[in-house]
Amino acid sequence: MATQLADKNSIEALGVKLISSDNHVNEPRDLFTSRFPAHLKDKAPRVVRGADGGDGWSITGEIPKRTYGLEAMAGYDKKDYRASGLRYEDLRPGNYNGHEHLKDMDLDGIHASVCYPGMGPSFYVHPDKEVAAAGFLAYNDWILDDFQAANPKRLCGVAIAPTELGVDFAVAELERVARKGARAMYIPGNPSVPYNHPTHYENLWRAANEQSMTLCFHRNHGGPPDKTDWDRVVEDRVSIGGIVTRYFSAVRPFSYLIFAGVFDRYPRLKIVGAEVDCGWVPFWVQTMSHHWDIQKSWFPVKLQCDPAEFVGRNVFTTNVDDYVGYDLVKTGLFPYLSSMTMFSSDYPHSATIWPHSRAVAEKMTTGMKPEDTRKVLSENAARVFGFPL
Repeated sequence: MATQLADKNSIEALGVKLISSDNHVNEPRDLFTSRFPAHLKDKAPRVVRGADGGDGWSITGEIPKRTYGLEAMAGYDKKDYRASGLRYEDLRPGNYNGHEHLKDMDLDGIHASVCYPGMGPSFYVHPDKEVAAAGFLAYNDWILDDFQAANPKRLCGVAIAPTELGVDFAVAELERVARKGARAMYIPGNPSVPYNHPTHYENLWRAANEQSMTLCFHRNHGGPPDKTDWDRVVEDRVSIGGIVTRYFSAVRPFSYLIFAGVFDRYPRLKIVGAEVDCGWVPFWVQTMSHHWDIQKSWFPVKLQCDPAEFVGRNVFTTNVDDYVGYDLVKTGLFPYLSSMTMFSSDYPHSATIWPHSRAVAEKMTTGMKPEDTRKVLSENAARVFGFPL
């Protein structure tokens, strides 16, 4: 009987169209040299050989401090993982070619994917603002016109909102890429101006709300680095300690956005914290609701509802293989959890479950209610990122 029940509720039997809500690209080596205006071509970032024999991005003409490695491990056995040392030709073409990415999705049993940038967010801290602006525009044109265009029904390329160059510029770029078919935009995980600022981002929230543009931050990546962080992406440092702590990096921006009243003002606005999983969410929601209940009398912002109601309506997370989080979904004690988290394969990064995503998804959702299985593996992502099912 147990076997029959498992078969009945398997993702195959349920007809789940598995969506990866957090894949990545590693940009083509000639993306910027081929797309920059003539007077900036000499300043365009390019892939060059590093001291370790691998290839990496030279952003301002320097030899790269770290070459390709952990960001391009799809296809490698875990015993062969390396922090750096890969050459560009060692990368799977699915890293930078939309048609090849679709082939790798097919190998993984993935119906649709949301694709986040690789080195693109480094323009947030580029010392030359003109170069940074050209970089953002070049990246956005490529991810939409070339990569996503391979099949917009199955690919959602995340364009980048150049907020660190000014919110007005970011709003203009949001409106430009919306006309090109963008459905999601990247915002810094570590912005120089925090997201609870009462006025700074207001035009951006308004524009995203009006355009139905989902805004996404990826862990604490993007923006000026925290000098106390074990890992500083600008300096190409990486550690296991840094990887682990970044799973909790959505607590601050989500809390600030909610208690600043952003979602009361813009109820259709959706913001995603990518690759942070969801096992921590029930305690966070409990803490928000508890302190709202006992402290709202003195707090200047008066929310229209309990903060828990924004979870799964306005704020969302993506997960890779969060068994704790999915076990919490199965309990039924936290109904918002199945509405706010979205499955992903994290292709092609070192945490990826590619090409075993369907097997992992099946294992994670065994014993879950069919309606919750459909939500966490497919329907939430379709709703947030505009995929047809």
